[in-house]
Amino acid sequence: MRIGFGFDVHKLTEDRELWMGGIRIPFEKGLLGHSDADVLIHAICDALLGAANMRDIGYHFPDTAAETDGIDSKIILKKTIELIATKGYELGNIDATICAERPKMNPHIPQMQQCLAQVIGCDPDQISIKATTTERLGFTGREEGISAYAVALIQKKTH
Repeated sequence: MRIGFGFDVHKLTEDRELWMGGIRIPFEKGLLGHSDADVLIHAICDALLGAANMRDIGYHFPDTAAETDGIDSKIILKKTIELIATKGYELGNIDATICAERPKMNPHIPQMQQCLAQVIGCDPDQISIKATTTERLGFTGREEGISAYAVALIQKKTH
């Protein structure tokens, strides 16, 4: 078994949709990024890649590449699962935290878990997602951006 850690942050901006955990969340702002800027999926991918000692999301899916421009982060997650499988690994579990003042993420967590489990091909119980605020402190507290942290446990495939 191996563990990896991931972190991501994106700036909130007008004229973008808010995507989190693979689902669209109704909100007046979205996250700015080369892809759909889903910070939760990006943090999870970095945790998975780190656990497998396969560098990071920017190495495999550079924000300068035309093929990743506007890409759905669920595609990046699926490809990340395929990448770690090339080294004989599969997901054990994920534990992630989203940091945002608004919108409230808790009502959307079950749907995020279902979506991510479907993309990964695992049981939703293997994906823990939590949400918190920064008590109005820092860039997230000022609603300038949203961040996410994730740890992932991977294990050698048993089948």
